[in-house]
Amino acid sequence: MTSAALPVAAPARSGAATGGAPAPRRRLSALFSWLGLAPFAAYILLFLVVPTVLALVSGLFDADGALTVDNLTALADPVIVQAFASTIGVSALTAVIGAIVGALVCYALLGLSESSAVRRAVDAASGVLAQFGGVMLAFIFIATIGQQGILRVVLQDAFGLDIYAGGMWLYDLPGLVAPYLYFQIPLMVITFMPALSALRPQWAEANLTLGGTRASFWAHVGIPVLAPSFLASLLLLFANAFSSYATAAALVSQGAPIVPLQIRAALTSETVLGRENLAGALAVGMILVVALVMWGYSAIQRRAARWQR
Repeated sequence: MTSAALPVAAPARSGAATGGAPAPRRRLSALFSWLGLAPFAAYILLFLVVPTVLALVSGLFDADGALTVDNLTALADPVIVQAFASTIGVSALTAVIGAIVGALVCYALLGLSESSAVRRAVDAASGVLAQFGGVMLAFIFIATIGQQGILRVVLQDAFGLDIYAGGMWLYDLPGLVAPYLYFQIPLMVITFMPALSALRPQWAEANLTLGGTRASFWAHVGIPVLAPSFLASLLLLFANAFSSYATAAALVSQGAPIVPLQIRAALTSETVLGRENLAGALAVGMILVVALVMWGYSAIQRRAARWQR
């Protein structure tokens, strides 16, 4: 065989001949991709990183800039301990109720097509109501079941029933439960529905083929698979309620039963417990609690993601 019959390898070409863009163009494209994240990065920096640093500085340093733990000793004060206990209690209660009711709503929607009008309406409403809070939400409850609210007046005039016979609970710690559930349940629908939709029909068919029942499917397949997602959503709801401020600030008329309102009192009062930078110390306590909760959420979510692929 002569050398002329041997194939000759063509020299490699760069650019379009190799199917890839030139190196400068790829670098320019990567630069534009990172620039697209600049607004989000600026938002995170201004409204998350900077406030967190300021809270740590004001809570862990004194007026002269020296590191101190004197501010953190205020966290052991009975008033502050009670505020943390009340905040954790109302957050846990609304998280559990919101998670259970939201999961039931998701289960009811599971039998509907994603393109159905009811499914789209619930998804859209959940997306809006999950972010609905603050002064407007407090006004809705005051106008409905407040001291002169429509529902209270109707019940009192028509049936002689006074919902405030035991006291004006709406304007105290118990009154936060119903408003918080107003945005907790939609948030659960948003976060838990993708996990519930990820249950594969083949699993149910295999269960029936092996002689199982609907109850055995949920006991041995459905609940174990959904448990990590449910717990992750529950922790997310807890963190959401724990950090809520505007609704409570507009609704609670006297006192500061929860930590965010204690921080407001520390910032607006000159004599709270006689300590400087108390608001920063309270914020440090909240940061630690939320960080612990979100760490648990992240760990559980990684486990749940294995079943959603």
